[in-house]
Amino acid sequence: MGKMDIRPLRNERDYNWALNEIAQYFERQPRRGTPEADRFDVLAALIESYEARHWRIAPPDPVDAIRFRMEQAGYKQADFGRLIGSKSRASEIMNRKRPLTMEQAYKLHREWQIPAEALLKPSGSHR
Repeated sequence: MGKMDIRPLRNERDYNWALNEIAQYFERQPRRGTPEADRFDVLAALIESYEARHWRIAPPDPVDAIRFRMEQAGYKQADFGRLIGSKSRASEIMNRKRPLTMEQAYKLHREWQIPAEALLKPSGSHR
């Protein structure tokens, strides 16, 4: 495995760097067992650790973030289903029976402007 260009997150600049780095994996989800998948896992752990240290109030979990955006924009669950391509999948996510995939999180970030950091956090029972 090649060198992994990862560094500790000591400040907002490092944190923003990590968020930008991890964003590329929303478009092309790495295959399990590849160096990219390892890098994604390490970046996610660094981001989670930084947030735990610097945010007294936890950011909303993905479901709360989606609900808040739906209220703000007047979206219905059917709109969410259309966005991710499945009404039943949307229902499972909203009821915390299934976590978001990176692809779904990316669509929500791109189409509905939900902050990536809210979507990347595991929700409910998937912690």
